[in-house]
Amino acid sequence: MIKKVVWPVTCITDMLKKNTTRKTQEWDMKANIDRTPVKSRRRSWLAGAALALGSISTMAMGASTLESVKERGYLQCGVNTGLPGFSAPDEKGNWSGLDVEVCQSIAAAVLGDKSKVRYTPLTSKERFTALQSGEIDVLSRNTTWTQTRDNTLGLNFAGVAYYDGQGFMVSKSLGVRSVRELDGAAVCVLSGSTTELNLADYFRQHGMEYEAVNYDTADQTVKGFESGRCDVLTADQSGLYGQRLRLAKPASAVVLPEVISKEPLGPVVRQGDDQWLNIVKWTLFALVNAEELDINSMNVDKMQKSTNPAVARFMGSDGPGGKGLGLSDDWAYQIVKQVGNYGEIFERNVGDKSPLKVARGINSLWNQGGILYAPPFR
Repeated sequence: MIKKVVWPVTCITDMLKKNTTRKTQEWDMKANIDRTPVKSRRRSWLAGAALALGSISTMAMGASTLESVKERGYLQCGVNTGLPGFSAPDEKGNWSGLDVEVCQSIAAAVLGDKSKVRYTPLTSKERFTALQSGEIDVLSRNTTWTQTRDNTLGLNFAGVAYYDGQGFMVSKSLGVRSVRELDGAAVCVLSGSTTELNLADYFRQHGMEYEAVNYDTADQTVKGFESGRCDVLTADQSGLYGQRLRLAKPASAVVLPEVISKEPLGPVVRQGDDQWLNIVKWTLFALVNAEELDINSMNVDKMQKSTNPAVARFMGSDGPGGKGLGLSDDWAYQIVKQVGNYGEIFERNVGDKSPLKVARGINSLWNQGGILYAPPFR
């Protein structure tokens, strides 16, 4: 149970000063990675302080998140330390992935330039503290939307960027075809994740035993699995396909067919700043609406001349534009022009145009057999 903590005003002031100071530290511009010393931004006591400060930190600093982002000239985005298809740096430090392109879409909408993003790689244990403390503006890191996370951390989920489910990967040499054959297995799993909780629930429900082998990063779980430290690796099923590619012999492992949970993954923001929540939320809606309206990065300029009223509202030439969000009227146009629509983002990062080759499935539009659905621009 999380106990409510009452912090003296002087304590809150000191903590805000420390947080502001951290923003002035050096950046590794080449890799776009926050190089703030790990220990200074990972101390566990920040979690308790953040719960008390979560909803008031932005107001106490005298600026909304939107104002802060515009003033500094870039978006600070929390991402995974390295998960193929979602967020991972290449050898030159350039980040790519579905979650990364969500960050870029927000930057395009807010700043008119998708490149104005700096990435903070975070483990499962670090991610919420980083957002609560104000270290990042938004968390876009394959994070599952749950009741507890939505109601007790001082955070808001802005929507779903990818519908996933937890699965299992085993070595083909084990001859296992079903999760139900894993009684007594050693399982590599990420610490501090819903994956860890789902694992315990599933095995307890089916009267099975297991040994949890916990790691802090996805890379560590893959190395543990490959070294034989565990018999099976469990994670969101989409992530398993990416992790399999990191094995020396990818064909030696197989992803089992069962999916044991619902994992709606999406970006997260701090509570207490409804304008910023709406911006991130409608950025996701813009990506989905663009695909539904057949607007993509290749035809977006041509579509500005469309006689379809829905397209005109999307482009900002008619309807509410960006006034309610505090953005320019062409904010949605900038997203599609610079990044693309949801379908484009999906295919090049996890779909048929990527090494993962994940089928759209339920991540298809509602009128194409999936469950992706966005409110209209009206």
